[in-house]
Amino acid sequence: PYSIHLNIKCKMIMKQLFVWIGLFLLIGLSGCELEDDSIKYHFVPLQITSVDMPDTFTLNETYEISVTFIRPSNCVFFEGFDVRQEDTTVRSVVAIGSEVDDQQCAQVVEEVTESFNFLVIYDQPYLFRYWAGEDENGESQFIEITVPIN
Repeated sequence: PYSIHLNIKCKMIMKQLFVWIGLFLLIGLSGCELEDDSIKYHFVPLQITSVDMPDTFTLNETYEISVTFIRPSNCVFFEGFDVRQEDTTVRSVVAIGSEVDDQQCAQVVEEVTESFNFLVIYDQPYLFRYWAGEDENGESQFIEITVPIN
């Protein structure tokens, strides 16, 4: 009889505990506002206007390549370079920017120079194709530079 009374009392305490925990969670979570205050942006290619590269490469050497591109407004920020290997020694290079959405932007054209490092791992000439924008038909234009190996 005493153990039955203790068992019933434990069950009642456990039920009350679950009710209190449930109420606490309900009240605590209902006060949360899930509004997204983060900045909205999207990535854009930046038009490359010039490139500073060595006349020749040496196998297994690393070179710093300077690239000048256009920053079209104060809402566009440089993020890096997308360097893709199209063939063994062919590289396609695009300067990538992020553009902030829903902002008042000053359309100030500014030339910016940034650089990336390139390691020469093949003993054949390299062809670099730098994205220079689009023509009037929407076709991509490239600055192409071939660099021979010493």
